[in-house]
Amino acid sequence: MSETRWLSDDEQRVWREFNAATRMLSAHLEGQLQHDSGMPHTYYEVLVALSEAEGRRLRMSELADARQASRSRLSHAVARLEANGWVRREACPTDKRGAWAVLTKEGFAALEAAAPGHVEAVRESLFDPLTPEQVTALGEISAAIRQRLSPKCAAAQAAEEAREYRADVVALPKSG
Repeated sequence: MSETRWLSDDEQRVWREFNAATRMLSAHLEGQLQHDSGMPHTYYEVLVALSEAEGRRLRMSELADARQASRSRLSHAVARLEANGWVRREACPTDKRGAWAVLTKEGFAALEAAAPGHVEAVRESLFDPLTPEQVTALGEISAAIRQRLSPKCAAAQAAEEAREYRADVVALPKSG
């Protein structure tokens, strides 16, 4: 067993600052969207992904991958967005198990209404306190972290989906 590589005092300080800053930023942006637009950040991100897709539509599996979410969590979010009239699901004609998530006109309007306040909150809380050099460094740092974590997150997501699939199979009624 390898020996633990403990954080230095400086690394511990940076870790705690980073952790506090990212939690505060996430909470601030979540609160802003909830207060101003009545939607959680997760739903906003789904609407953004659909708005940027060709034809404002994505297969549910592609949408889950784009949002780095499990298919069951995404399905729950899309169900709520459907209830709001912001998204509709369409059957995939080439794959009986597949479905498309399609952004509706009402969904696009909700996104257009939410975007200015959200962008201002992002600008004010993330970019305004930084110098241009710090913005560049933050982008490089974020990319390095994502590059390191992407394979691990993909493996964890695949394992979660396999567990969900096994749970669904066990729950299926037996024929006979």
